[in-house]
Amino acid sequence: MAHRNHTRGMINYSEGLCTSIMSDTTNVTQQEIKIKTRSVNLYYGSYHALGDITFDIPACAITAIIGPSGCGKSTLLRLFNRMNDLIPGVTIDGETLLNDVPIYGKDMDVVSLRQKVGMVFQKPNVFPMSIYENIIIGPKHHGVRGRRELMEIAEISLSKVALWDEVKDILTKPAQGLAMGQQQRLCIARALAVEPEVLLMDESCSALDPVSTMKIEELMQELSEKYTIIIVTHSMEQAARVSDMSAFMMIDENKIGRLHEYSETQEMFISPKDKLTEDYITGRFG
Repeated sequence: MAHRNHTRGMINYSEGLCTSIMSDTTNVTQQEIKIKTRSVNLYYGSYHALGDITFDIPACAITAIIGPSGCGKSTLLRLFNRMNDLIPGVTIDGETLLNDVPIYGKDMDVVSLRQKVGMVFQKPNVFPMSIYENIIIGPKHHGVRGRRELMEIAEISLSKVALWDEVKDILTKPAQGLAMGQQQRLCIARALAVEPEVLLMDESCSALDPVSTMKIEELMQELSEKYTIIIVTHSMEQAARVSDMSAFMMIDENKIGRLHEYSETQEMFISPKDKLTEDYITGRFG
């Protein structure tokens, strides 16, 4: 079983699930890489939103994407499950790879991709149906039909997010009746129900109270033993608490979002390589 040091950013996997992560943009060894980007540029029509993004995201770890508002953090996150496809006029060049397979390749099935790369949004987006139906909608879409199997998936998924004991007696009740923090954990459980490899979390704690935020952060750390987790956060405290790697984004003089610095979180927060990174993480701007 993999285990982590108490301080994030210093990973110690003892049985080969993952090994220690290096700090430069592309020097994570081949077997550790889950997602790669190579010279990725994204345009909204004529607007150049992301410029020359190149980095490696390790498996079985939490990577935080940080930076001021408007620098392209969420746009970058949406690259990894092609959510940007839903926006008219978007064009992308460069390479984005999942397990060395091009995400934007002509043979990539987007439905299959989004099964492998799940997403949890800023505000809980529970569906207007029961708690149980929220969980099983994904597996049913992918062909699971047996009642016993669906119930087993629901129990396992809800248990992974520490929600089963809280809702097992009210599974037929509307999901919208849950507290906000419970709804967000339900959304995570719904994503896990289709057995993804990667979980994207776009400011998923920003609408929650401190207690619910703590539960979600603890959950992230537990899930990262098995899943690759990529988060966007405005909270430097959260990035420092939960992430192993941090990617600092910033807009340049042409308003293009660029990856300014990428390293182990502990390294970035203790001794950033660049003054601009230091100014951001210490709150001098942003």
